[in-house]
Amino acid sequence: MASNRMKRAVWAVIVVVAMLSGVASVFAFSLGKYEKVKPNDGIVTISAAKLGDGKARFYKFEDGGKEIAFLVVKAPDGSIRTAFDACDACYREKKGYEQQGDKLNCKNCNQKFAINRLGPNATGGCNPGYLPHSTSGTSVTISVNDLKGGARYF
Repeated sequence: MASNRMKRAVWAVIVVVAMLSGVASVFAFSLGKYEKVKPNDGIVTISAAKLGDGKARFYKFEDGGKEIAFLVVKAPDGSIRTAFDACDACYREKKGYEQQGDKLNCKNCNQKFAINRLGPNATGGCNPGYLPHSTSGTSVTISVNDLKGGARYF
Protein backbone atom coordinates (compact mmCIF):
# COMPACT_ATOMS: atom_id res chain seq x y z
CA MET A 1 0.00 0.00 0.00
CA ALA A 2 2.85 2.35 0.81
CA SER A 3 4.35 1.44 -2.55
CA ASN A 4 1.21 2.63 -4.40
CA ARG A 5 1.22 5.93 -2.49
CA MET A 6 4.87 6.41 -3.34
CA LYS A 7 4.22 5.77 -7.04
CA ARG A 8 1.32 8.25 -7.05
CA ALA A 9 3.43 10.85 -5.29
CA VAL A 10 6.26 10.43 -7.79
CA TRP A 11 3.84 10.72 -10.72
CA ALA A 12 2.22 13.78 -9.17
CA VAL A 13 5.62 15.44 -8.81
CA ILE A 14 6.52 14.57 -12.42
CA VAL A 15 3.22 16.01 -13.71
CA VAL A 16 3.60 19.21 -11.67
CA VAL A 17 7.20 19.73 -12.82
CA ALA A 18 6.23 19.15 -16.46
CA MET A 19 3.34 21.62 -16.20
CA LEU A 20 5.50 24.26 -14.54
CA SER A 21 8.19 23.80 -17.20
CA GLY A 22 5.61 24.22 -19.94
CA VAL A 23 4.18 27.38 -18.39
CA ALA A 24 7.65 28.83 -17.85
CA SER A 25 8.55 28.14 -21.50
CA VAL A 26 5.41 29.86 -22.78
CA PHE A 27 6.10 32.94 -20.67
CA ALA A 28 9.77 33.03 -21.62
CA PHE A 29 8.99 32.96 -25.34
CA SER A 30 6.08 35.40 -25.20
CA LEU A 31 7.89 37.94 -23.02
CA GLY A 32 11.19 37.59 -24.81
CA LYS A 33 10.05 38.49 -28.32
CA TYR A 34 10.13 42.26 -27.83
CA GLU A 35 12.79 44.66 -26.64
CA LYS A 36 11.44 47.97 -25.39
CA VAL A 37 12.88 51.11 -26.96
CA LYS A 38 12.86 54.70 -25.81
CA PRO A 39 13.13 57.68 -28.14
CA ASN A 40 15.75 60.39 -27.96
CA ASP A 41 14.81 63.74 -29.52
CA GLY A 42 11.86 62.21 -31.38
CA ILE A 43 13.90 59.35 -32.85
CA VAL A 44 14.27 55.67 -31.98
CA THR A 45 17.72 54.32 -32.84
CA ILE A 46 18.57 50.66 -33.42
CA SER A 47 22.15 49.47 -33.83
CA ALA A 48 22.69 48.02 -37.30
CA ALA A 49 25.31 45.69 -35.80
CA LYS A 50 22.48 43.70 -34.17
CA LEU A 51 21.09 42.86 -37.61
CA GLY A 52 24.09 41.15 -39.19
CA ASP A 53 22.71 37.64 -38.74
CA GLY A 54 19.58 38.33 -40.80
CA LYS A 55 17.25 37.56 -37.90
CA ALA A 56 14.32 39.89 -37.35
CA ARG A 57 14.47 41.87 -34.13
CA PHE A 58 11.17 42.79 -32.53
CA TYR A 59 10.69 45.99 -30.54
CA LYS A 60 7.97 47.83 -28.64
CA PHE A 61 7.59 51.57 -28.32
CA GLU A 62 5.24 52.90 -25.65
CA ASP A 63 3.11 55.93 -26.42
CA GLY A 64 0.67 57.07 -23.75
CA GLY A 65 0.11 53.56 -22.40
CA LYS A 66 -0.22 51.98 -25.86
CA GLU A 67 2.56 49.65 -26.97
CA ILE A 68 3.37 49.83 -30.68
CA ALA A 69 5.25 46.76 -31.93
CA PHE A 70 7.62 46.76 -34.88
CA LEU A 71 10.45 44.78 -36.38
CA VAL A 72 13.80 45.52 -37.98
CA VAL A 73 15.61 42.99 -40.16
CA LYS A 74 18.52 42.82 -42.58
CA ALA A 75 17.12 41.32 -45.77
CA PRO A 76 19.00 38.71 -47.81
CA ASP A 77 19.83 41.44 -50.37
CA GLY A 78 21.65 43.37 -47.62
CA SER A 79 19.06 46.12 -47.21
CA ILE A 80 17.48 47.01 -43.88
CA ARG A 81 13.71 46.58 -43.68
CA THR A 82 11.31 47.83 -41.02
CA ALA A 83 7.63 47.07 -40.52
CA PHE A 84 4.94 47.10 -37.88
CA ASP A 85 4.34 43.72 -36.26
CA ALA A 86 0.79 43.87 -37.60
CA CYS A 87 -1.15 44.30 -40.84
CA ASP A 88 -4.39 45.78 -42.18
CA ALA A 89 -6.12 42.40 -42.36
CA CYS A 90 -5.17 40.52 -39.18
CA TYR A 91 -4.17 43.20 -36.67
CA ARG A 92 -7.29 42.67 -34.55
CA GLU A 93 -6.01 39.20 -33.59
CA LYS A 94 -2.78 40.76 -32.17
CA LYS A 95 -0.63 37.82 -33.26
CA GLY A 96 1.91 39.56 -35.49
CA TYR A 97 4.62 37.82 -37.47
CA GLU A 98 7.40 35.32 -37.03
CA GLN A 99 10.43 34.85 -39.24
CA GLN A 100 10.80 31.67 -41.24
CA GLY A 101 14.05 31.88 -43.18
CA ASP A 102 13.86 34.75 -45.66
CA LYS A 103 10.12 35.25 -45.10
CA LEU A 104 7.82 36.68 -42.46
CA ASN A 105 4.86 34.49 -41.62
CA CYS A 106 1.58 35.96 -40.36
CA LYS A 107 0.81 34.02 -37.18
CA ASN A 108 -2.91 34.51 -37.76
CA CYS A 109 -3.54 33.55 -41.41
CA ASN A 110 -0.21 31.82 -42.19
CA GLN A 111 0.55 33.93 -45.28
CA LYS A 112 4.24 34.40 -45.98
CA PHE A 113 5.99 37.55 -47.17
CA ALA A 114 9.50 37.80 -48.61
CA ILE A 115 11.62 40.06 -46.40
CA ASN A 116 13.29 41.52 -49.53
CA ARG A 117 9.89 42.86 -50.61
CA LEU A 118 8.91 44.64 -47.37
CA GLY A 119 8.49 48.34 -47.93
CA PRO A 120 6.26 51.10 -49.27
CA ASN A 121 5.24 49.10 -52.37
CA ALA A 122 4.04 46.08 -50.39
CA THR A 123 1.12 47.44 -48.39
CA GLY A 124 -2.45 46.54 -47.56
CA GLY A 125 -4.05 43.19 -46.91
CA CYS A 126 -1.85 40.97 -44.79
CA ASN A 127 1.46 42.58 -45.76
CA PRO A 128 3.36 43.78 -42.71
CA GLY A 129 2.43 47.43 -42.12
CA TYR A 130 5.05 49.69 -43.71
CA LEU A 131 7.24 51.63 -41.29
CA PRO A 132 9.62 54.23 -42.80
CA HIS A 133 13.19 54.38 -41.51
CA SER A 134 16.59 55.83 -42.29
CA THR A 135 19.97 54.17 -42.14
CA SER A 136 23.28 55.85 -41.61
CA GLY A 137 26.39 53.79 -41.12
CA THR A 138 25.95 51.99 -37.84
CA SER A 139 22.35 52.81 -37.00
CA VAL A 140 18.76 52.53 -38.13
CA THR A 141 16.55 55.44 -37.11
CA ILE A 142 12.77 55.61 -36.95
CA SER A 143 10.84 58.76 -36.14
CA VAL A 144 8.41 58.71 -33.25
CA ASN A 145 5.79 60.26 -35.53
CA ASP A 146 6.10 57.31 -37.94
CA LEU A 147 5.77 54.89 -35.02
CA LYS A 148 2.67 56.72 -33.77
CA GLY A 149 1.24 56.36 -37.29
CA GLY A 150 0.92 52.63 -36.64
CA ALA A 151 -0.97 53.02 -33.35
CA ARG A 152 -4.23 51.96 -35.02
CA TYR A 153 -2.88 48.41 -35.29
CA PHE A 154 -2.42 48.09 -31.54
